[in-house]
Amino acid sequence: MQDTHGEEQVLTVGIEEKLSVGANMTYGLQHLLALTGIFLFPVLIGQALKLDSSVIGYMIQACFLTTGLVTVLQSGRMLRLPVVQGPTAAFFVAVLSAGASVGLGTAFGSMAVAGIIFMLLAIPIRRLGLIGYVNKFISPPIVYGTLLIIIGAQLASIGLKNWFGSAGMGINFIASLVTVLCVLVCMVVGGNTIVRRGALLWGILIGTIFYSIFGTTDFSAVASASWFSLPGVFPFGFGVSIPIVILMLLAFLQASAEAVGMYTLLTKWGKQQLSNERVNRGLFGEFLGCTLGAIFGGLGTTSYPENIGIVRVSGIGSRYVTMTAGILAIVLGLIPKVGMFIASLPGPVLSAASTILFGIIAISGVQMVSKVVWDELNLVVAGASFIISLGTMYLPAELTTKLPLAIQSVVTQPMLVGVVLLIGLNTIVNMWLRPLLARRTEREAILPEATSEVV
Repeated sequence: MQDTHGEEQVLTVGIEEKLSVGANMTYGLQHLLALTGIFLFPVLIGQALKLDSSVIGYMIQACFLTTGLVTVLQSGRMLRLPVVQGPTAAFFVAVLSAGASVGLGTAFGSMAVAGIIFMLLAIPIRRLGLIGYVNKFISPPIVYGTLLIIIGAQLASIGLKNWFGSAGMGINFIASLVTVLCVLVCMVVGGNTIVRRGALLWGILIGTIFYSIFGTTDFSAVASASWFSLPGVFPFGFGVSIPIVILMLLAFLQASAEAVGMYTLLTKWGKQQLSNERVNRGLFGEFLGCTLGAIFGGLGTTSYPENIGIVRVSGIGSRYVTMTAGILAIVLGLIPKVGMFIASLPGPVLSAASTILFGIIAISGVQMVSKVVWDELNLVVAGASFIISLGTMYLPAELTTKLPLAIQSVVTQPMLVGVVLLIGLNTIVNMWLRPLLARRTEREAILPEATSEVV
């Protein structure tokens, strides 16, 4: 197997090998530090929807809990791979959009319904699971890589403008610059250490310290928060909207494509087989955990490339390490003080860190599409999907407001339009038309030869 650098990847600690409790805790914590979506996405949703800090804090708890549940399922009996799950940009965009239009209760209620639908499609019993069989439609680099570029470009409208905050713009901007510079330094000089892997968190930490010294921070809510609480069931209320269910189904589809790509890498590195049945087991576990998380108010998750990178660089592929990371995440999800502390971090600092994260998402897509052979057919698939998807951000409001909610919820989201276009065009062009054109070219090449022989 070749890794992303073209060298043979050999795990120094195999997938089924067990380490000491101390080693599991150390390496498991390292995996948690890479889950930057937990620290950023709930806060950005809260800022956009103007939520109270206590609500944001609870959502952070729910994200930790969701992450932990799915990671334990995947590392355990469901998938048996060193997979760490975390909130994904697809669900971040979907919940942000749905929360603004219909409220968080309907957003998470619809996510739970969509999760149940995907669970039924991935039932890991003999040949009942269907998702594993459609993997070839959703996981090609041209589909997933271009989609990451679209998502990164869409999220670009969120990060930079929030560097300035609403008051004290000077200190806000300077703190944002300090955060970004710290992240960049850690990423450049950190080597293959926890300094580089936790670069975004170290940037947030330094930016927060800087902001506390020269600006104003308020962590009083952390002191008043309790040390332990169980999650609520649909804490934001419950509702279901068919358009929002469609929105969430597309987010689950995107998450499925990312997850299967990670399964493929890990099984090859660990010299294991990835059958359709195993794919269905993994996706069923992911959908089950995301559904439970939605019930508690947490964002849907997928396999994090950053954590796969940690496995690749460290060579430690033990699924017991990632299972430990999942248990630690569940514990953190039961401590309200943790959620309130993260919710109290300065907004400009988090926005600056999110800017780097969104850029990494986009460039990861560029890295993936570099594997694509860019002939005319692939240019049609990616080019049309990319420009049309981003163009939806500029549709005139007088047009979109007149559309039914079901259509409006989809056509105004570049990520969702991108999923549909990329899968549809790739299926039509590369899976149907390309073989037909290849056979026609072969016939045309044979015909002159046959004619010359006759002559």
